[in-house]
Amino acid sequence: MSGRAILAACSWLATLAAAAALLPLVTPAGWMVQAALLLAVQTLVGVGARRIPLARPLVLAAQAAVSVLLITLVFTREVAFAGVIPGPDSVQYLGVLLSEGADDVGRFAIPAPVTEGIRLLLVGGVLAVGLLVDALAVTFRSAAPAGLPLLALYSVAAGLSPDGASWAWFLCAAGGYLVLLLAEGRDRLSQWGQVFSGGTGPHDPALGGPVLAPVRTGRRIGAASLGLALLVPALLPSLNSGLLDPAGRSGGGSGGGTVSAVNPLVSLQDSLNQPENRTVLTYESDATSTQDLYLRIVALDQFDGTSWKPSERRIQAVPRPLPQPPGLSSDVDTDVVTTRIAAADWYAQNWLPMPYPARQVDIDGRWRFEPVGRTLVGDRGQTTKGVRYQVESLQVRPTAAQLAEAPQPQPGMLREYTAVPPSLPDEVRSTARRVTAGSANHYERALALQEWFAREGGFTYNTEVRAGTGSSAIARFLEQKEGFCVHFAFSMAAMSRTLGIPARVAVGFTPGTSDGETTRVGLQDAHAWPELYFEGVGWTRFEPTPSRGSTPGYAQPDLPEPGAEEPALPEPEQNDEPEAQPAAPEDCPPELRRMGECGEEQQDADAAAAGGGFPWQPVLLGAGALLVLVLLPLLPLLWRVRARSRRIGAGAARLDPAGRTLAAWREMLDAGWDRGVVPDESETPRAATARLVESGRLGAEPAAAAGRLAAAVEQVLYAPEPRTADGLADDVRRVEAGLRESADRRGRLRALLLPRSAVRVLWSLSDRWTAFAQRQRVLLGRVTSALRPGGTRA
Repeated sequence: MSGRAILAACSWLATLAAAAALLPLVTPAGWMVQAALLLAVQTLVGVGARRIPLARPLVLAAQAAVSVLLITLVFTREVAFAGVIPGPDSVQYLGVLLSEGADDVGRFAIPAPVTEGIRLLLVGGVLAVGLLVDALAVTFRSAAPAGLPLLALYSVAAGLSPDGASWAWFLCAAGGYLVLLLAEGRDRLSQWGQVFSGGTGPHDPALGGPVLAPVRTGRRIGAASLGLALLVPALLPSLNSGLLDPAGRSGGGSGGGTVSAVNPLVSLQDSLNQPENRTVLTYESDATSTQDLYLRIVALDQFDGTSWKPSERRIQAVPRPLPQPPGLSSDVDTDVVTTRIAAADWYAQNWLPMPYPARQVDIDGRWRFEPVGRTLVGDRGQTTKGVRYQVESLQVRPTAAQLAEAPQPQPGMLREYTAVPPSLPDEVRSTARRVTAGSANHYERALALQEWFAREGGFTYNTEVRAGTGSSAIARFLEQKEGFCVHFAFSMAAMSRTLGIPARVAVGFTPGTSDGETTRVGLQDAHAWPELYFEGVGWTRFEPTPSRGSTPGYAQPDLPEPGAEEPALPEPEQNDEPEAQPAAPEDCPPELRRMGECGEEQQDADAAAAGGGFPWQPVLLGAGALLVLVLLPLLPLLWRVRARSRRIGAGAARLDPAGRTLAAWREMLDAGWDRGVVPDESETPRAATARLVESGRLGAEPAAAAGRLAAAVEQVLYAPEPRTADGLADDVRRVEAGLRESADRRGRLRALLLPRSAVRVLWSLSDRWTAFAQRQRVLLGRVTSALRPGGTRA
């Protein structure tokens, strides 16, 4: 197998290694096999085109064309010509799939189901990245810049994953890139002669021992660098929350540390919109009723006008038992409840769901306690994946009188939990005062707000509304009166704070659905609710979201007097609407349509509807603009690599001896030009060489190589019978090496990415345009002359 073919195989492998980081984001993983096969076809087309050989732009065009045909064959063969040639209908359908895929990415929680739209994004993205990597590393023989698209592919996976990409995926992607670099290095060395990969090289007395083969040394350097990238973040505490720490949210050790969580609301809306209510937790409890057994994950107590988020807090080892809940008086009735909880094997996040307030937690693993929010957070990669634990908690049952007569909280509590940002619109404050007008105390104000949101204010529960947590989102929600639990909880908490009631927002799960012994909690049970603080009772849950969860007994209006018969409370998630019947085709929701569960009639209707109205032209224009933005900065580099290959690489073999000499001379001058030594066409070869040696600060060996090049050019230009010179390409490489050694890092980077000699492209285009315009003038003159009376007479 040729060196180019090996390099192409390594390019294929490196792309798949980077794409492997996307595997945890979706399920199942069959798309990866499909992407690998299509990428292999794309790579083989490149290998064949280079063996013909075709010009480099034609190789790239052939691979791109085959990739388009493959995408058409896999995704739109029903509406394509002969099942493989894209037409207007297939392009339009691809646009529909891309739009649906983008919607699905924002809709589904991770791991998302592989809908057709998501499959197109994954497979098409891998093919696009593979095409760039193959073009840079193999076609243009520059493997180092090929790391940019590979990094982009890995960064997508790391950015979308809730806990970041794990060290294993980083190792896989970095290993693939390292293999690509080593393959290119070996291919370059092979052009200089035979590469001895086994044993050691010749003995060098100056080094005191044998010289290792360059390829073997490169492998060792690459492996050492990769090992350091993995070990240093793990060994240095200051890097504990770096790229390779998937759960990097807390300090290590058994002592102190801080915790600052990623906002858990990022995936809450996605969880509510899941087409399948996947089981997150199962539990058994000795509580007489589980309708108040909310499983709380974290409290969001800091509102900066942009979002609600948890404050950065000190954490400590988990005490046994946990401290007394803040503000809870012994006069308030409580029941001790024991709950045994099991998390699903796929459910992995840092915060431990448990009833509030917990009194004791029995769990194995690296867990830490945050005392203000009374939450447990995983340390050094510990997550909830598959854990089993037992929580002893309190069910607090205050009376209406205890809440109504609660004294004023401590000043510190008021200062921290009633703070609102200056950006909060005035209508939020005025609405809070209007809704609670006539209330005698904070308890009555809290009830008035809850009832206004849940029943009296005309609000509608809708999970399709755009999520938002800032001041403007709250004002928009109060105006439009449509949203889901996030909007209701944040708005009630913010309005409570404007009234002087300490408030925060809790995120977790509603109690779930019981089958008699075991209770199941699913993704669609994800919920957010406000917690208000009352001195003597502590943090108290309210439920402003209509049709979600259950309202606590103390938060129900018009409570009976003590001693009266207590009315039956509604069961959780109770809904007076009849159970949903099989949906008519026209009522099939978008989630089921994308999963192919709406029946043939609806799918046919969707296909017909897709035929008109979708703005596929903007989609194609946007994709083209993105491709231009990616390739445009690389054009000078790509032109320079191609020009160098034509002059002293494989392309030089097609030139005669004089042409090779002049091409090598031009390459040396351009190498100096890229580093600031501007060529002067009026200079003799010896004068140009002397100026290059002086300005480029060349050493003895590069200066001698430049002199040999000048002598060879003089032979070609001035000698009656020029003598053929050998090794000119090697002399050019020596001069380039000398120029690199004398330049600083900034100069080397400028010469690589923005070579000054690339201006020759503009000169060439200008010359061609001038020649073209001259030919047109001549042609126009001949036509005009022919049309004159008398034919071609003067």
